[in-house]
Amino acid sequence: MQELTHYINGEHVKGTSGRFADVFNPATGEVQGRVPLADASEMDKAVAAAAAAQPAWAAVNPQRRARVMMAFVGLLNRDMDKLAEALSREHGKTLPDAAGDVQRGLEVVEYCIGAPELLKGDFTDSAGPGIDMYSMKQALGVCAGITPFNFPAMIPMWMFAPAIVCGNAFILKPSERDPSVPLMLAELLEEAGLPKGIIQVVNGDKGAVDAILDHPVIQSVGFVGSTPIAEYIYGRGCANGKRVQCFGGAKNHMIIMPDADLDQAADALIGAGYGAAGERCMAISVALPVGEETADRLMDKLIPRVEALKVGPYTSGNDVDYGPVVTAAAKENILKLVESGVEQGANLRVDGRGFSLQGYEDGFFVGPHLFDNVTPDMDIYKKEIFGPVLSTIRTGSYEEALGLAMSHEYGNGIALYTRDGDTARDFAHRINVGMIGINVPIPVPLAYHTFGGWKKSAFGDLNQHGPDAFKFYTRTKTITSRWPSGIKDGGEFNFKPME
Repeated sequence: MQELTHYINGEHVKGTSGRFADVFNPATGEVQGRVPLADASEMDKAVAAAAAAQPAWAAVNPQRRARVMMAFVGLLNRDMDKLAEALSREHGKTLPDAAGDVQRGLEVVEYCIGAPELLKGDFTDSAGPGIDMYSMKQALGVCAGITPFNFPAMIPMWMFAPAIVCGNAFILKPSERDPSVPLMLAELLEEAGLPKGIIQVVNGDKGAVDAILDHPVIQSVGFVGSTPIAEYIYGRGCANGKRVQCFGGAKNHMIIMPDADLDQAADALIGAGYGAAGERCMAISVALPVGEETADRLMDKLIPRVEALKVGPYTSGNDVDYGPVVTAAAKENILKLVESGVEQGANLRVDGRGFSLQGYEDGFFVGPHLFDNVTPDMDIYKKEIFGPVLSTIRTGSYEEALGLAMSHEYGNGIALYTRDGDTARDFAHRINVGMIGINVPIPVPLAYHTFGGWKKSAFGDLNQHGPDAFKFYTRTKTITSRWPSGIKDGGEFNFKPME
């Protein structure tokens, strides 16, 4: 059994709290490792090391900090297969999906190479008589991130890459369910030239989270997870004077208009609804076909596609569409919600409840499910299932479909499938959701835009990655200067290269 560690001040450190969590192989249900759960004293040591290292790192010019990110990109590409295999082994997602997890994080690191440009301030010449005014963006100090199990490579990189390139030190508290990849990323950062102490990985549960939220040295906290925990972290962190951004749950819809290419829409729903076993905050979990004829035609195309989905372990390579969910508890919760849908009157057109994989009977596999005739009062519509379950609500008009999506408490992502430009333009302007796809199934913005939902899907003023990240991880200082008349001669005009 693998004994995992924390990563503090450039070294792998064994836990001292005496508390551990099991790390499972989701395909077999077996315990394959133990991860230590930090207490407040262990968090104190990590923060102290980060605080000691950060001022010197902030004094390094942005160009040299960006060069560390450049080297890190090269190492991520070098170790892509190794990272993907470790991720799949603990999370359960297929190898191509795991490599995509790393790749989407790598793209944010690539964007951070532009730090010299992104960190430039403003200057106003002669704001008053003999007065110049300028601003500078400076690091916060020690920042922290609390990241989820479903993207153990991508989301940590979304947080620590911009934080570090801005001159901060970073404390990462990853999910205790799949902690190996975050530890590997910390090692690669230091191989890329990052000084010891700038990245710390402290494993833990609620005790470690509270230690982050209450620590007076930590200046900012980022979080991705469920909405109840996002609300807790946002409230406690803000009460302690920290800058906080939290991203919570989702219930992402896809509106399918009568003029849509239904083969394209059905294929998009399969990938967006069942990929990664539905364990994505941007998964499409609700289809909203407009009109009975559209709904009937869509269902005729979806049912055989869903029934043909291949479920299996990541070791099967490209022969499977998705793998197991992350824990036995997650599987139990998904199947409980499926039962509630049946009991509340939804039509279960594809029933995955009896799914079992020969040789992997103890694994956390969940068969694909497809519901029709779902209504907005049902639990499978109101709650985030986070599993391979697609619900279909038949709507009578575009306005009804739009109203359903707009009235839901979550507002992470939404998609529209149509051939009509007027409908698409109206949809983009009116919908109260943060990320919009028009004939695009999973509208996750690229690294140079920002990622963020609305309503109960997000808490805080700024989104993740893109330009917002550089605002979140810096403070702006504005200087007004006036110099009295002095000696203008005798200055040194030799050009000196930057050290």
